[in-house]
Amino acid sequence: MNLWRKLACVILAVVLCASFAANWLAPAGYARQYREATNAGPSRTHWLGTDEIGRDRFARVLYGTRISLLLAPAAALLSTLMAALIGGLAGYLGGVWARMAMAVTDLFLSLPWLFLLITARALMPLNVSPLISVLVTFLLLGLLGWTTAARVLCTTAGSLRSADFVRQARAAGIPGQRLFWIHVMPNLKPVLYAQFWISIPVFILSEANLGILGLGVAEPMPSWGSLLKELEGLVSLGDEPWKFVPLILLVLVVISFQLLLSRHDEVAA
Repeated sequence: MNLWRKLACVILAVVLCASFAANWLAPAGYARQYREATNAGPSRTHWLGTDEIGRDRFARVLYGTRISLLLAPAAALLSTLMAALIGGLAGYLGGVWARMAMAVTDLFLSLPWLFLLITARALMPLNVSPLISVLVTFLLLGLLGWTTAARVLCTTAGSLRSADFVRQARAAGIPGQRLFWIHVMPNLKPVLYAQFWISIPVFILSEANLGILGLGVAEPMPSWGSLLKELEGLVSLGDEPWKFVPLILLVLVVISFQLLLSRHDEVAA
C-alpha cells in the first residue's frame, strides 16, 4: 500500500470516527437553535459558526457525514445484491432468461435515473419525516444503481457456464442451485466487490445533488447536500470560508474511496 492509499485510509478513519462521535463532540445536537447567534461566524462555542436560524454548523456537518457514511454503503450493498441476483443468475441460466434480464437492464440504463430520483422524491409529501426521507432517498439509489454491474455479471456468469470446473460439477450430480452458489458466485466476487466500492461515492454524490436541489434529506436532519445548498448565496470565496468545510470534506471522502478502489482493482488483477 503506497503513501496515498495509506492517507486515504487515515482520512476515512478520521471522518468515520468523528461522525460516530457526534453525540460527544456536539452534544447539543443538529437541530438546536441559538436565536441569539444566528448566521454567526466561528467561535469557541460554535467552531464553524451557525446557519441562518442559529443551528450549529459543526454539529450538522458531523451528523450529515454520519448519514452519508452509513446509508450510502447500505444502498451500495442493495444494488450489489440486485446485480448479483439479476445479472449473475440470468447469465448462469442463459437463453431466454439472459435476454430478458439484458432487456430490462437496457431499459433501466436508457432512463435518466437522476431525474427519476428527483421525480420520486418530489412526489413525496412536504411534511414527510426526516427519517423516512433518508430511507426513501437511499433506497431509491440502491434500487436504481445495479444496472451496469448486472451487464458485466451476466456476461461473466455466461462464460462460466461452459467452464471445465462447472461441467465437472454438473457431471458429478450437483444440483443447479447449489452449483450456482458454490461454484459460480465465488468467481463473481471481484466484480461484486468493485461494484460495491464504486457505488458508495456515487451514491454519496447523488444524495448531495438531490440535497442541493432541496429534494434530499428533509429538514431538520442534515446532509451534505443541504449543507452545500448554503453556498448558493455566497458572494465571495473569502467572505465566509468556513462554509466550504462540507464541500472539502465531501471531496476528500470521494477521492479517498477512489484511491481504495484503485488498490482493490490491482489486487483483483
